Amino acid sequence: MMPQLPESTTVATAERAEPLAGLNPAQREAVLHFEGPMLVLAGAGSGKTRVLTTRIARLIEHHRVDPSRILAVTFTNKAAGEMRERIARLLGEEPKGMWSGTFHAIGARILRSSAKHIGRTSSFTIYDEDDTLGVVKRIMERERISSKLWSPKVIASLISDAKNALVPPAEYESLAMDPVSRAAAKVYREMEPALRAANAVSFDDLLALPVEIFRKDEATLARYRDRFQFILVDEYQDTNRAQFQFIKLLGSAHGNVVVVGDDDQSIYGWRGADIRNILDFEKEFTSAKLVRLEENYRSTPDILHVANAAITQNVGRKGKTLRATRASGEPVTLVAALDERDEADWVLEEIKSRRNQENRGLNEFAVLYRTNAQSRALEDTLRREAIPYRLVGSVRFYDRREIRDLMSYLKLIANPSDEEAFRRAIAVPKRGIGDTTVDLLAASARESGFPLFEIASREELQQSLRPAARKALADFTRLVSGLRERAKDTSVDVLIQDLVDEIRYVDHIQAEGPESARDRIENISALINGAAETVIDDGGEIGLTPLDHFLQRAMLVAGADAVDPTADAVTLMTLHNAKGLEYPVVFLTGLEDGLFPLSQSFDDPPKLEEERRLFYVGITRAESKLFLSFTEMRRRNGELLPSIRSRFLREIAAANVEEKKTLRLSTMGRGTISRGEGFHSGAYPARRTHDVPSWRKAAITEAEVSQDEPRYVKGERVKHKLFGDGSIAELTGVGREVKAVIDFDDEGVGRKTIKLAYTTLERGQE
Repeated sequence: MMPQLPESTTVATAERAEPLAGLNPAQREAVLHFEGPMLVLAGAGSGKTRVLTTRIARLIEHHRVDPSRILAVTFTNKAAGEMRERIARLLGEEPKGMWSGTFHAIGARILRSSAKHIGRTSSFTIYDEDDTLGVVKRIMERERISSKLWSPKVIASLISDAKNALVPPAEYESLAMDPVSRAAAKVYREMEPALRAANAVSFDDLLALPVEIFRKDEATLARYRDRFQFILVDEYQDTNRAQFQFIKLLGSAHGNVVVVGDDDQSIYGWRGADIRNILDFEKEFTSAKLVRLEENYRSTPDILHVANAAITQNVGRKGKTLRATRASGEPVTLVAALDERDEADWVLEEIKSRRNQENRGLNEFAVLYRTNAQSRALEDTLRREAIPYRLVGSVRFYDRREIRDLMSYLKLIANPSDEEAFRRAIAVPKRGIGDTTVDLLAASARESGFPLFEIASREELQQSLRPAARKALADFTRLVSGLRERAKDTSVDVLIQDLVDEIRYVDHIQAEGPESARDRIENISALINGAAETVIDDGGEIGLTPLDHFLQRAMLVAGADAVDPTADAVTLMTLHNAKGLEYPVVFLTGLEDGLFPLSQSFDDPPKLEEERRLFYVGITRAESKLFLSFTEMRRRNGELLPSIRSRFLREIAAANVEEKKTLRLSTMGRGTISRGEGFHSGAYPARRTHDVPSWRKAAITEAEVSQDEPRYVKGERVKHKLFGDGSIAELTGVGREVKAVIDFDDEGVGRKTIKLAYTTLERGQE
């Protein structure tokens, strides 16, 4: 029988009835459903968060379900926090004991309490992408796999895909048919022993290892099945195989699984998300109820007409039609520009005009684009006019070099077995201990079975080292051990301040030059402030120290969590980063074939459908006004080349879009669109890939770069005409101010900071 709360925990009937009174019929149906599986198809702006929170509150106060029996899964930490706050407001008190968080956060929580099943302790470290890449590189070196032949980033990506698909190393090795997969198989085989020795897990392990535990240990699975009698999952269309299996294993016995999502907003297939999870939910849970939320509370009818016209072209969907609850507003405007500079100038003038005439703040404007490279012209234009902007999806706070340096110390203090943290911490500031010395110690650690830090702490194991190196090691280990002892009864912010003082880190960054020191010192202050604000919630995570808790939160924070909606600045971001956000005025730019959609999707129907879903996501971010734009010409690889209007624009012909040209195009354009020809008149016929001339294929190469990758990426191999081969260690700045910190292979050259606008780099061998 379901455990129930005492009568005293319920709130007054009037308070309970009020949330239900404001729901539309479909929302009400989803909230009133009690037991059994349900799929809620929630269209953009249809109030799904309200449905989720009201449903959970109703389970607690009406059906008297103990909050500790509820598991609510979201896709960002910010969404999880907002959900708890809204439920608390509905109940009049915190839903104590309820688990809510991202898949990764919940996975980490389960692993902490079941660490013995995976050969770790509860204080294990969570490795981010850079940490995991470091492990991959070292295994490649030991296995004699050339990093010039096979990029460590590619190897790491293949292993990540395998883990998220729940393919274990032995199975992956048996399936590896091509050379790069066979190389990845060798590394994958050695990954788990390396991570176990470091008392660490990768980010992907937070999803894969809980599933592994559930499959192998029936008692653990039974315990969590019994605890979580009601499971709710948001953004279900973005789940991958590991996440699907996690929910299926926990919920298939009682069937009280409610998933909320929008198949029309499934845009992360390139990350491993599987749209079939939502499309086939009713096959996996055969008694599932289906509810469609189609009333949209965000956008005007004109915007929704365009959205519906766009998405109905897709075949792989459950089907729904968004209906506006708002009154009519401005029509959607399609603008043709001469080139990307003209497009950016037009965006700027429109923002300035609307800011003045409509008294809008800059934070009410968002400019969306398909690839990161498109931000350059926009940034140059906004900077020229001194218009503040924020670039969402650029360097994550915790990926900045100074933050990674200090975090490596904190990780080592919390977990002395963490080899990646040891390697980074001992190198900053320089102590006269090079990679060769550390590699010797690491080899000794592997042979003896001791952690690297312990080898470094024991002088009798360092006889082959010169006296200066032994002293430097002793000083370093004494420092870390002292801070580790202090961490037991010192707040994290004070601990960081002590660390910064003791290693004289501010002196270290100032010695590198005053140009970047000020920003980096401000970032350190922000880290200390964030640590001071960290509050350990009740949540039941017994055994986590304040430092453990801080590190876990830092590793699990997502880029979307950091978006500040109150900052008075224009928002620039890729369409992928825009998901889940909304703005009064939206500019969706660069609507040209080969750019959006990317040319690689032309002859691949599933990819083209995902591109179209991305178009739909962009459209539905707009509340009051939507602009769509494309250019007649665009600069590719330094050459100005003709553009082809996006096929997506032809597909919205029935939506009555207002059409305009920029003044510059009207006076200087190549004349392919006459005043008598509408943008929907077929002036640019549809083309297949083989119709695109070879010069066009070469020109669109830059646009085919992954939507969340800058032109260069950290870890990439490059070649400089003077300094030779090297690897990019860090990227900072935007537009023409982008600088790369490069570690060159030639020890005589070492590390150099280079401004990319004035340097031609060649990409290294992949």
